[in-house]
Amino acid sequence: MAESVPNRTNLVRMAELGTSPWIDNITRDWFENGKLAELVSQGIVGLTSNPAIFAAAIASTELYDAQIKRLSEQGMNSRSIALELAKSDISQAAQVLAPVFEATGHKDGWASIEVDPDLAYQAQETMSAVRAMRKAISEPNVMIKIPATPDGLGPIEEAISEGVSVNVTLIFSIERYREVFAAFLRGATRFLESGGDPSRLGSVASFFVSRLDTAIDPLLVQAGRGDLAGMAAVAQAKLAYVAFREMAAMPEAAEAFARGLRPQRPLFASTSTKNPAYPKLLYVENLLGPDTVNTMPLATVEEMLASGDPRRQTVTESVTEARRLIEEQLPAAGVDLSAVTSELEVAGVEAFSKSWAGLMSEIEKKAGARA
Repeated sequence: MAESVPNRTNLVRMAELGTSPWIDNITRDWFENGKLAELVSQGIVGLTSNPAIFAAAIASTELYDAQIKRLSEQGMNSRSIALELAKSDISQAAQVLAPVFEATGHKDGWASIEVDPDLAYQAQETMSAVRAMRKAISEPNVMIKIPATPDGLGPIEEAISEGVSVNVTLIFSIERYREVFAAFLRGATRFLESGGDPSRLGSVASFFVSRLDTAIDPLLVQAGRGDLAGMAAVAQAKLAYVAFREMAAMPEAAEAFARGLRPQRPLFASTSTKNPAYPKLLYVENLLGPDTVNTMPLATVEEMLASGDPRRQTVTESVTEARRLIEEQLPAAGVDLSAVTSELEVAGVEAFSKSWAGLMSEIEKKAGARA
C-alpha cells in the first residue's frame, strides 16, 4: 500500500509494520468536502462505523434532513429511515475506498456497517437483517458488523458461509475471541466447500481495548495496586494476538488459507485513550504488527499523523509480562477479569442500543416519523 501513497506518513509506516490504519468515523460532509479522500491519501485504508457515530452525524448537521423528509413522506418509519441513511453513507464510503480495495487485493479498503443493535440477542432476526443489508448494498467492499454475543456466533458463521464479509464487533475477552475465530473458520470452510471465491470474502474480529482499562483501573486503585493501572488493556490485546497466531496455525485453518482464504485479522477498536493522564497513542503504538487492524477516531488519527512514532512491531513485545499481569497480578489484586469482560459486553450492547434509540428520536423530531 505504501507505493500508492505519495507521502510516507505515520499511517503508511503503521501499514509497513503490518497494521492497517482504519478510521472509526463517518459523516456525510466527508464525501462533499473530500475529507475521507484526504484521509485515504494520507494512508487510511478502511472505515468503521457504529450507531453512536451515525447518531452524532445525523443530529449535528442538516446534511441528512432532505433525505429524512423524503423517506418519511414515502411512509418509512424511523428505523427504516435510519438504516437507509446508514446504507447510503456506507455505500459512498465504500466507493471512495474502492481503489484501496483493488490495490490491496481485497485485504483492505473495507467499510463497515452495523446491524440493528437491538437484535444482539436474537440470532434469527440478526441473520435476516444481515441478508437484507447485504442485498441492499451493492458494493463488494462492505463488511456487516455482527456483535460477538453468544447469540451472535451462529449468525457470524452463517453469514460467512453465505459469502458475507463480516466485522465481528464488541469482543472483550480472549475466550469469546476464540469462539469468534472458530465460528469464522466453520463458516469460511462451508463457503469454500460450496465453491465460493475466497478472494471476495473478508473478516475482522474487533477487540475493544480501552474500555478494559476504564473498568479495571478503579478496581486496582481500590486494591492498592494503582501501579498496574493502564496496563491491562494492552496486555490482554497482546495475548489476543498470541491466540490469533495459535488459531491461524491450526491444521484446519492452514488448509483453508492454502485454498486462498484470508485470515480473520484481529482489529483493535476503542483505541482512543479515555484517561487524559495516559499517552494519546497508548492503544495504537503498543499494538503494531503483522495481520492487524487499528481503527481510530479522527482525533487519534490526527495525533498519529502529527506525533506518532511507529518504528517497530510492538504487539509481540513483552508477552511474558502481559501474561503475568493477566493471569497472576490481576487475580492477586482481586480483579475478576471474566466478570469484568462479561459486564463490558452487556454494557457495550446497551450503549449501542441507547445510541440507536437516540437516533430514532432525532429522526422523529426531524421528520415526524413513527418508531
